[in-house]
Amino acid sequence: MIEKVYIENPYLREFTAKVIKKERINNEYYITLNRTIFYPHMSGGQPRDKGTMNDIEVKNVFEENGKIVHVLNDNIDSKNVNLSIDWETRFDHMQQHTGQHLLSAVIYKLYNADTVGFHLGSKYVYIDVTIPRLTHHDIERIEKFANKIIYSNFNIKAYTVGKSDLARLPLRKQPTVDSNIRIVEIDNIDFSPCAGTHCRNIGEIGILKIRKWEKYKGNTRIEFVCGNRALKDYTWKNNYINDISSLLSLKDNDTYKGVEKLLEENISLQKDLSSLKEELLVYKSKELLYNCIKFNEIKIVKKIFENNNLKDIRYIASNIISNTNTTCILGLVENDRCQLILGRSENIDLDMKEIFDSVIDLISGRGGGNSQLVQGGGSNIKELSFCMDTALNLIKSKL
Repeated sequence: MIEKVYIENPYLREFTAKVIKKERINNEYYITLNRTIFYPHMSGGQPRDKGTMNDIEVKNVFEENGKIVHVLNDNIDSKNVNLSIDWETRFDHMQQHTGQHLLSAVIYKLYNADTVGFHLGSKYVYIDVTIPRLTHHDIERIEKFANKIIYSNFNIKAYTVGKSDLARLPLRKQPTVDSNIRIVEIDNIDFSPCAGTHCRNIGEIGILKIRKWEKYKGNTRIEFVCGNRALKDYTWKNNYINDISSLLSLKDNDTYKGVEKLLEENISLQKDLSSLKEELLVYKSKELLYNCIKFNEIKIVKKIFENNNLKDIRYIASNIISNTNTTCILGLVENDRCQLILGRSENIDLDMKEIFDSVIDLISGRGGGNSQLVQGGGSNIKELSFCMDTALNLIKSKL
């Protein structure tokens, strides 16, 4: 069995080991050592360590049949190798994982709730706890208690016990193995079976900050950050608040009210704009009807629009055909496509979909609708005008 040095001393950053097996698989080298300081990739929980072997980047580390395999892109000829881990990554994982133990312990003590899920990602960490709902007050209570323990700087120790020793320990959760059970203890506060790397005292977490929480499969998912991650999180948020307060010419603690006021004003302006736009489209519809083509006492509105949106053109079409004895043939050019809308009043006995189907191929288009109003788009913009003229002639022939 390989000696997992990271278990006994997670602070060891560099040392030597002996190569006991080496395989080449798909242009990669799978190297097994007699001992290692690299924490391997696990399914869920704590990620693997990063670092080098003889100054060659270790691309992956995983455990297989009790042995830890290091994956490299380049070969190593020597029997003895120098291992060096990326300390920033290692310590970050130690802070987050230790923080998870603390947060789970606090929630268990305050709410008698278990942690049933844990994920340590590259940016955020979350746990799933058996509480269907948490309020802002609950989160503040949890956070305050957890950080009070951090500032008390209790010691953390890890030790291995047998199955028969478990009865004397107040475990927060049961182990998944039956022998060589490693317990991580926060100075008589929390006892949890775990094979990860942790800080030697709770104060090294620095700070624990809950970022957000939400319902998840009947439980609550709590996202949080610890230590240096919490500092980075606070830094960008503080910069944003300062920038927003400068833009609004307000104190930082008044920015929320300032943004809320701006949002309310924007909603009001959007309503006013929507109302004015609707009035403008109604006016445009009346103008088109005034300048329309008249044929057998039927008004025919024919127009190609540019720099408009399809929603507005549909509104104009609906507004036009709400009048009696009217039809419309409207086109729209937008970027590299064109749109065609055909419509008629309810009192006119004319199948606009039949006419649409007869002309839509001229613009290499497709679409749908009913006998009163139909719409479609195509890519042949150059033929849009001819397509609309053809539709006009078909309408005249059927009136």
